[in-house]
Amino acid sequence: MSARTIDGKAAAEAVRAAVAAEVARLSSAHGLVPGLAVVLVGDDPASAVYVRGKGKATIAAGMRSFEHRLPAETTQDALLALIARLNADPAVHGILVQLPVPKHIDPLAVILAIDPAKDVDGLHPMNSGRLASGLPALVPCTPLGCLHLAKSLHGSLAGLDAVVVGRSNLVGKPVAQLLLAENATVTIAHSRTRDLRAVCRRADLLVAAVGKPGMIRGDWIKPGATVIDVGINRVPTADGKGRLVGDVAFDEAVAVAGAITPVPGGVGPTTIAFLLVNTVRAACAAAGLPTPKI
Repeated sequence: MSARTIDGKAAAEAVRAAVAAEVARLSSAHGLVPGLAVVLVGDDPASAVYVRGKGKATIAAGMRSFEHRLPAETTQDALLALIARLNADPAVHGILVQLPVPKHIDPLAVILAIDPAKDVDGLHPMNSGRLASGLPALVPCTPLGCLHLAKSLHGSLAGLDAVVVGRSNLVGKPVAQLLLAENATVTIAHSRTRDLRAVCRRADLLVAAVGKPGMIRGDWIKPGATVIDVGINRVPTADGKGRLVGDVAFDEAVAVAGAITPVPGGVGPTTIAFLLVNTVRAACAAAGLPTPKI
């Protein structure tokens, strides 16, 4: 048996096409062009690549892209002042400050400064609280991608035994809330979970989001389970370039699981796709229009 590889690139392309169609409709019918502002502080190479990719995807979808690149020595007050200006700008419907920020800036202060209605990263406590309460909210993009991929396989997730390994505010907690809302039975596991292997082995749907390369071994996986690997870890190689791997030992897992996301090419591409979805949803909410069905 060999697991089906879940094509995150194809799924993301379909979502982005739906976004582009909705943006064209909003522009034609309502004169509304969603706008996304991305702020990068410093010159972290990985962050710069992410920001460039987000900008290209935004423009490709027919949306407005506002990119702000600030030097690493930018003060927290200056960054918060920029966020205040973006909050007040009616052309900006979504604001994303690329994390991590330099050490002299408090990331929580940055998150709290963003208008919850423009918080397309879904990290503001107002949005996380609404998600936990079952109310409409802007939800972190990676968990939305995880849910989309899982539902594309299963249709309904009701009654599935789902295990989420990881409890971060960015992935673990929100993906657990999304799965609960789909009527899955959810366990959140983490580094202090007793007999983590046994907990993982009972999962029909296993979401790995711990940031440790190859931590989830093949014999941790229930035969036929769906595995969503959120991890993106660079490990050294003989040529010095390194390679990207997930939190799941893929070569072992593919022999056991029913379906699995690869790294790269699995969850990653869907993250930017759902950033665009969130921006369109925020634009419609700001304009008093119904939530688009994308």
